[in-house]
Amino acid sequence: MSVALTETNASAAHTRDIRKTTLPNGLLVLTERMPHLRSVAMGVWIDCGSRDETPAANGISHFIEHMVFKGTTTRSAKDFAREIDAIGGNLDAFTGKETICFNIKVLDENVPAALDLLTDLVLHPTFDPEDLAKEQGVILEEIKMDEDNPDYLVHELFTQNFWKGDALGRPILGTAKTVSSFTQQIVLDEYARRFTPPNMVFSAAGNIDHDAFVAQVEIAFASLGASSGEKLAKHNAPQAYPHITLKNKKSLEQVQFCLAVPSLEVAHPDRFGVHLLNSILGGGMSSRLFQSIREDRGLAYSIYSEMNPFRDTGSLAVYAGCAVDKTREVLALTLGELSRIKTELVTDEELKRAKDQSKGNMVLGLESSGSRMSNLARQQMYHGRFFSVDDITAEIDRITPTDIQRLAQQLLQPENLALTLLGNLGPLKIDRSDLAC
Repeated sequence: MSVALTETNASAAHTRDIRKTTLPNGLLVLTERMPHLRSVAMGVWIDCGSRDETPAANGISHFIEHMVFKGTTTRSAKDFAREIDAIGGNLDAFTGKETICFNIKVLDENVPAALDLLTDLVLHPTFDPEDLAKEQGVILEEIKMDEDNPDYLVHELFTQNFWKGDALGRPILGTAKTVSSFTQQIVLDEYARRFTPPNMVFSAAGNIDHDAFVAQVEIAFASLGASSGEKLAKHNAPQAYPHITLKNKKSLEQVQFCLAVPSLEVAHPDRFGVHLLNSILGGGMSSRLFQSIREDRGLAYSIYSEMNPFRDTGSLAVYAGCAVDKTREVLALTLGELSRIKTELVTDEELKRAKDQSKGNMVLGLESSGSRMSNLARQQMYHGRFFSVDDITAEIDRITPTDIQRLAQQLLQPENLALTLLGNLGPLKIDRSDLAC
C-alpha cells in the first residue's frame, strides 16, 4: 500500500494514541486506538454544511444526507437496515451548519462489514427520482414539525435575523420552497461538488489497528480519485445584526426568550475563557442565571446560556421560557447578571467550580469510541492539530477572574445585543432602551 503521509500526535502520545494518514487520493484518515474497548466507531465527515449553500439550494446538504440512505448501486434501503441489524451496529448521520457526518459503530470484530456498509452508503448512492420525491415529502413534514416546536422556532427566528441575508442564518433543513425545487440533477451536482477527498475526513476510534485499518480504507475508497473536485472555498465571516424581533404566536402558553451577542470563533485563543464565562452565566444548575431566575424567584423552568462557535464567528446566547407578564422581569434580571459580570470580578470559588465542571464534562465526554471519533474529526477540521486532555486542562487552569471580566466587557456590549421573543405577546413592547446592561 502506498501512503503519502503518516503522523503520530506526539503532544498527546502519552494519553491518546492518535495517528493520521493521507491516502494517495488525498483522503485524510484519522484513528485513535482504544484497546480497552470492544467497539469501533467510524465516520466520514464532509467539511461543509448548510452555510456553504446558495440561497436557492438552501437545505441541499441535509437533503443529500437523507437521500444516501435510500439506496446505492448494490443495496436498497432495506438491505442496509438488515445488514446493520445483523452485525448489531448503529448507523447514523447528521447535518450541521458546517459539516455533514455519516457514522457507524460496531463491535471490533465487525469492522470490515461496517466499513463496507459505510463506504457504499457514502460513495455509491443512486438518488433515484422516485425516492427523491418521497423524501421531499418527508422533509417538508420535518420542517412543519420543527415549526410547531417553539424552542426550535425561537432559535431559528433569532439566527435568521442575527446573520440576516447570510447562509449561516438560513435553516439547515431549508424551506418548503427550496426543498420542493430539488431535482435529481441538482442533487447529483451538489453531491459531486462536496463529496471529494479535499472536503472529506475519515475518522475512527476504538479497538483498532491504524495500519491495518488504513489499508482497508484505501481499498474501499479507491474509486474516489485524487482529481475528484477541489476543496470548497469558505466565505468571509458574516456581519451580525443587533435586532429586536417580537413574533406573536397566540397558541403558545409561554414566551420563548433569546438574548444574544456576537462571540468568538471556534479556534480563537480566548475560547476557553468564553467557555468559562458561559458556564458561570448559565451553563449549569449552579450558574448565576439558573439560581437567580429559577431557584430564587421561580420565574422560569428552563433558563440557560450557550455558546455557538463557528469557523469564523459565533454567538453567546441566553434562552428562557416564561409567562408573558414575567418577561420584562426575566429580561431585567438577565441584563443585571450581564452587567454584574462586567463590573465585578468573579470569585475564586465560582471560577474554580466552573473550571472543575468544564474539565469533568470534557473527560466524561471522551469516554466512548463515538465521542473520540467525533473529537478527532472536529479538531482536525477546526484546528489542524490534536489537543490532549492535559493540553486543554492547562489552558483552562490558566484563566483568571480578570480574564473573565475582560472577555465579558469585550463581548457583552449593549449596542451588540439581539433579542428575540416568541409567544402570545399581546401588548408587550421592547425597544433598545430596555437592553441597557
